[in-house]
Amino acid sequence: MKEDNFLFTSESVTEGHPDKVCDQVSDGVLDSVLNQDPAGRVACETYVTMGLIIVGGEITTDAYVDIHKLCRGILEDIGYTHPKYGFDNHTCAILNAIHTQSPDIAMGVNTGGAGDQGMMMGYACTETPELMPLPIMLAHQLSMRLAEVRKKKILKYLGPDGKSQVTVEYVNGKPKRVTDVVLASQHTEEALDKKKDMMKDEARKEIIKVVAEPILRKYLDKNTRYHINATGKFLIGGPQSDTGMTGRKIIVDTYGGWIPHGGGAFSGKDPTKVDRSAAYMGRYIAKNMVKAGFADKLMIQLAYCIGVADPVSIMVNTYGTGKVSDERIVKVIKENFELTPHGIIASLKLRESDGKRFRKTASYGHFGREEEGFTWEATDMAKDLAKHLK
Repeated sequence: MKEDNFLFTSESVTEGHPDKVCDQVSDGVLDSVLNQDPAGRVACETYVTMGLIIVGGEITTDAYVDIHKLCRGILEDIGYTHPKYGFDNHTCAILNAIHTQSPDIAMGVNTGGAGDQGMMMGYACTETPELMPLPIMLAHQLSMRLAEVRKKKILKYLGPDGKSQVTVEYVNGKPKRVTDVVLASQHTEEALDKKKDMMKDEARKEIIKVVAEPILRKYLDKNTRYHINATGKFLIGGPQSDTGMTGRKIIVDTYGGWIPHGGGAFSGKDPTKVDRSAAYMGRYIAKNMVKAGFADKLMIQLAYCIGVADPVSIMVNTYGTGKVSDERIVKVIKENFELTPHGIIASLKLRESDGKRFRKTASYGHFGREEEGFTWEATDMAKDLAKHLK
């Protein structure tokens, strides 16, 4: 097989997946703090299991967050409103285990340094209109469609928990077709064939017709294989079936495994944590450079040391698609982008929150979505950057 002929798979999960429940709670806490106190320091972690949510971490702020009210509201928005889904926003127990940020960390951050060491990755490519890899975009669209048909009661038997996975065949480096579609969706007794103790064949066919085909139609053919609730049934879902934790879906959050992932997760972290803010800047840089025409594919790595403002290294890889050398691109980046924590925060306005900005990132990916508040998805610098190609 030629080097540029291959299969690539990415997955996504719905907002009702236990890990994503945790991400949304952690980012909900962050939004609530930043909405009241833009200078607040937040590193919030959430854990869920059967009938229980634990919210912990380090928060330093003058703001007040009603953790119980916030958690129950998020669960209601997701759809965990009835015992039949295995988790109920009215009756679940909630434990608050939050304390303040370590003064040893604060000492370095207060002077403008990075909140942690580590490396952060950014990427963009011309494969899709969103300048994202196709497999992760299709997987996210399937997960969003699962949530949509559930909430609109188009498929009344679906529950909040669900996952998607898409395998794309590439020929000569270009996406050609979808070979396999995996959809796992929590469902109620209504979709169960009780004689076989399995999901009804009619329900599987409905999911293919209503969820998969409208999203993937362009890439489907007669050989595409479908795997719908492949274990047979998915009655027990959500925190009843699987514990959840903040930050466990980092590949879902980013580029679907298309490039390496950096050192940490995003959700629940204020922008002094470069795990999040520098990853957003990496995406912003890559997207603007690709939009400006520097390359068809561009990956950037930024690395930081705790307490130090400037990155300790910058690396770019254009995979042979660059119109100028990778070294020249690094020089352009250094001359045109603010890469200190303060510079990143100011450039992308990361201290601003309307009370829901960061929670929106916690489901269906942080990248590839041009929604209000996703400042790192703007291509406002592309026109000026293109001048450096002349």
